[in-house]
Amino acid sequence: MAKKVLVVDDEKLIVKGIRFSLEQDGMEVDCAYDGEEALSLAKENRYDMVLLDVMLPKLDGFEVCREIREFSDMPVVMLTAKGDDMDKILGLEYGADDYITKPFNILEVKARIKAIMRRTGSAASNQENDKVLQNGDLKLDCDSRRLFILGREVNLTAKEFDILELLVKNPNKVYSRDQLLHMIWGADYPGDARTVDVHVRRLREKIEVNPSEPKYVHTKWGVGYYYKA
Repeated sequence: MAKKVLVVDDEKLIVKGIRFSLEQDGMEVDCAYDGEEALSLAKENRYDMVLLDVMLPKLDGFEVCREIREFSDMPVVMLTAKGDDMDKILGLEYGADDYITKPFNILEVKARIKAIMRRTGSAASNQENDKVLQNGDLKLDCDSRRLFILGREVNLTAKEFDILELLVKNPNKVYSRDQLLHMIWGADYPGDARTVDVHVRRLREKIEVNPSEPKYVHTKWGVGYYYKA
């Protein structure tokens, strides 16, 4: 089945170029030119990837990403014209999986899209053996990629789930930020270890009663993160 991508940018020439290039690779592409249209399409369809510009009319990309995360863990890649770190960190704070800085090479965009799709696909296929992980009051359903704590479902982004799944499967094993970056985002990911810190902080805010005194995801100071069994 063809991969389905939503491309969102108010610059129609950019959208046209990305759409043409992705369709050449056999992907199905929907397009939106403002935040409201993008959000409407994301609610009506299940996409394998959303390419989302930061600067959009009506709703900006950060707001669209935040609202998508209310109902879906579909991968979101932010497109930003600014090169400073704040836009990148903000995008991750709002639940984005990755970011690409404009101006970009379309070959780079396609490579990043395919890398994320591969990781998403392999994550799904690797869950055949350990479909449900139960540890105390925490239950991970790896087949449906859902988390339950004390029977209540907690919505995680794709990367937050990947981090928690890796740590739960390897209790008490400490992973450095660089190890997590390599294992979760891939060896070709150009970001730095702050990406991991942002996602772990967001994960703790969702699963811990008191994020500053975590019960599940702990910090080994100067080393990295681990799940306490």
